[in-house]
Amino acid sequence: MNNETDTLKIKRNLTALAEFSRIINSSFDLDFILNNVLLTCMGKFLATKGAIALNIENVYTLKASKGIPERILNTFPKISIEEKLDSHEGFAGFMKEGGLSIAEEMLLSTNTLGILCLGEKLNKAPYTEDDIEFLKTILNISATAIRNTIVVDELSKVNRVLDSRVHRLNSLFDLSKEFGLFSESTRVAKLLIYSVIGQFLVSKFAVIIIDKDDIRLLESKYEEEEINKALSAADIKKISEPLFKNQIKSGFEQLAKLKVELVVPMQLQGETKGLILLGKRINNQDYTDDDVEFIYSVGSLAIISLENRRLFKEALEKQKMEEELEIARDIQKNLLPHSIPEFSNFDIAAVTLSSKQVGGDYYDIITLDQNTFCLAIGDVSGKGVPAALLVANLQAFLKTTCKQGMKLDEATGLINDLISENTTDGKFITFFWGIFDNETKVLNYVNAGHNPPLLIRDGKIIKLEKGGIILGVMKTFTPYLSESVNLQKDDVIVLFTDGITEAKNTKDDEFSDEKLEMLALSLSSSISIGSERPHSADEILTAIQSEVKAFASGADQSDDITLLVIKVK
Repeated sequence: MNNETDTLKIKRNLTALAEFSRIINSSFDLDFILNNVLLTCMGKFLATKGAIALNIENVYTLKASKGIPERILNTFPKISIEEKLDSHEGFAGFMKEGGLSIAEEMLLSTNTLGILCLGEKLNKAPYTEDDIEFLKTILNISATAIRNTIVVDELSKVNRVLDSRVHRLNSLFDLSKEFGLFSESTRVAKLLIYSVIGQFLVSKFAVIIIDKDDIRLLESKYEEEEINKALSAADIKKISEPLFKNQIKSGFEQLAKLKVELVVPMQLQGETKGLILLGKRINNQDYTDDDVEFIYSVGSLAIISLENRRLFKEALEKQKMEEELEIARDIQKNLLPHSIPEFSNFDIAAVTLSSKQVGGDYYDIITLDQNTFCLAIGDVSGKGVPAALLVANLQAFLKTTCKQGMKLDEATGLINDLISENTTDGKFITFFWGIFDNETKVLNYVNAGHNPPLLIRDGKIIKLEKGGIILGVMKTFTPYLSESVNLQKDDVIVLFTDGITEAKNTKDDEFSDEKLEMLALSLSSSISIGSERPHSADEILTAIQSEVKAFASGADQSDDITLLVIKVK
């Protein structure tokens, strides 16, 4: 009879184990499996309580329980799987407080997967060796299902992360194409913010860039005054890594008051060009490292787009400037005399050297009749096409006026009135002009604020400075004064613009009026070096030009240079 009873018992146990194995292997839900393990064990042994702790990163962690109060569950100690449970005081205390009688390890091969604890039986009977053996069999079956579930769960997490990364990479690829289509910084900023809001449900935000040394708010849900109070351009440049909530609290108190929870720099070649400020997420979740990586990537796309836009704009402006300079050079070249007329009593030499900037230097020699000619030199303020056009106006007024037979002082007043009516933005012209009589050798001139030409006679300098105010500042209220000078044989007149006297060397020293005067005196001496004849106008001009060039060697020419030399025969 006993043999039949034992056989029947074994059959029931095997049937129960087979059904138990089928049930727990039918699902990859860890909670479902652990609850079935607990209920099966408690039902088999009529236990009133039970708990399962799993090996999570080599530490036992409670994952399921039945019949144990919450306050006692909270006392479960932190136990490494390498520690022995039977000698661990904290675990022994937990077992006692929880009314648990036995604890059995859950093994898979030689690896500890967890532990199962059971309370005493309802009939108060102790657990027998057969009970323990049956319990181990249940745990062995459970271990495989639990391990499979954990592996599947880890794979699912990895797949979710991979799916998220693929989705974000696709988003970045699409965004890179979108950013390339926009030419306005505000639209770039809106696309950046919409992509971030769509991903992270951000409540408040700001996109800041540094424009030279100023902070520029492209898009913001914060007040501009608040941002300016919280950050300076120097602060922005120093932020090279993303800042989380705790770092913001410790380093940027004003930003913390605005409830900014994440700061992500926008960088180009390691240099911070702007910031993305993000407030709290609507779902109250914290920003993760993966989130920051995506936001940083989007920010990089945005700042590259903005930089490309800036470089493209600069290239257009440079091209436009170069075109303007080319036009100005052509205008300036066409305004200058194509040849210098010859006169029996005057030797004339002239040169103009344009700087890279193309200024408004001008000179002209206009033959009036067989005995007289007009010589003029001027310097227009400003650079480029506007200066060149003003020179063109001056030449037109000059050629029209000087052939009317008007007195030089009255004609200068008229030219000033015409220039004043045609100038804006504070433009003006320094101007000197005179009428030379080839027969009498008389010069009648007016100086309108120009560098006084140097008349060199007998080793002395006479400055031709009689005249009045520069042209174009205001209409003529005070008449201009003219002066007549009787020129003598071997007199030398040096006319120049300030490009000569203000030419600088690499030490930022100017050539100066004094140096020019000394050089002009030495070159105008009647004693010629290495020659039996005095220096010609062209030789004096070439010598001055060479001296200025040698002085400024290695330094960029910042202004036009115009030089005229007249020698009386």
